Amino acid sequence: MSYGEDVIARIIYAEKPEGLVVMHDLVVESMNGIVDDMLRKVEPLFGLNNGPVSRDEINSITIAGNTTMMHLLLQLEPDSIRRAPYVPVSTFFPPMAADDLGLDLAHHCVALLYPSISSYVGGDVVAGVMGSGMYRTQLLTLFLDVGTNAEIVIGNRDWLACAACSAGPAFEGGGITHGMRAVDGAISDFSIDPDTLEPMNVTINEKPPLGICGSGLLIIVATLFEHGVLNQSGQFNDIDNPRIRQGKSGMEYVLAWQNECATDYDIVINEVDIDNFIRAKGAIFAGITTLLEQVGLVVGDLEQIILAGGFGSYIDLDSAMGVGLLPEVDPAKVVYVGNGSLMGAWMSELSNHIRKDVVGVVRKMTSFELSELTDFKDKYVASLFLPHTDMALFPKVTDRRTKKTAL
Repeated sequence: MSYGEDVIARIIYAEKPEGLVVMHDLVVESMNGIVDDMLRKVEPLFGLNNGPVSRDEINSITIAGNTTMMHLLLQLEPDSIRRAPYVPVSTFFPPMAADDLGLDLAHHCVALLYPSISSYVGGDVVAGVMGSGMYRTQLLTLFLDVGTNAEIVIGNRDWLACAACSAGPAFEGGGITHGMRAVDGAISDFSIDPDTLEPMNVTINEKPPLGICGSGLLIIVATLFEHGVLNQSGQFNDIDNPRIRQGKSGMEYVLAWQNECATDYDIVINEVDIDNFIRAKGAIFAGITTLLEQVGLVVGDLEQIILAGGFGSYIDLDSAMGVGLLPEVDPAKVVYVGNGSLMGAWMSELSNHIRKDVVGVVRKMTSFELSELTDFKDKYVASLFLPHTDMALFPKVTDRRTKKTAL
């Protein structure tokens, strides 16, 4: 992360002299550290009486990562990933000796690497599709993994289509004035008094506020919009309230005063933050609707939505639909799977049957490059409002706001 929180920054660094070697060494160092941690934990976990498991007893390791990280691990030049026509060096990787990758494991230990689909739909997504069971269901399913890049897969056991769109770092706390990752002190939930507009902040582990994490940002924007503090453009309405003031980056809302925080400043959300958020959510919604259109479907055809990834596991559905991040569907259709990539890697490691299924899944997955589609650009612009320029797509949101205005 010190060389870039997003894959593009990491690719640019890897293009520098010795940059690829540096990045490879960091990846391997991190993985070896994870193996060390697991070896220390395995004895109490399984109640073994014959001492800890040794490295020599590890016979195989399964690795799932995005396309860029797999290139860095394998020391493959990643520069073609970020340049048209966006073709990586390879998407399939043969089994190999783990120590040939630099991992501190015995030579007989085999590394099994999840294949990628394209430059921005990697093995982590393939593993997520496997782990979630999407590839075996008859239900028409949307799989969504939200991070700096949002990966989208639509289909079922008969066919799969996928795409990726750049959502930016907002959902991981980046590009937000007081944004941060989901650690102690991050504001993760929020509500306001409809009369006084006084906030109630909920922080992770109930620590004094330090900033805003991705899930908190989503709920804050949705709540401010629903209560009429924000207009559809994401700007503050003209409201006389001490919480709403002019700041360095336009109008802002004070979430927590300095004396309430573990900081030496007020924690705020401003119009620049909200604009960055709207761009991120707009890219995701446009990606979903464009991919659906490319395969001849509409939102109403979806029978299941699977949310994966760190941020996806904590999405508040009402808020996500309220701002136009997710299409408005019956919440009963939505399933949370958490770290689907890790789940898929685990399943593949434990089952030869699952491992064989991986190749079949990759072969049936068709990738679309959204940046090359005019429809995506048009849909993206239409999504740069709360929740959307076409309010008919969000009848429940419209109804809730109408009722609050009437009150």
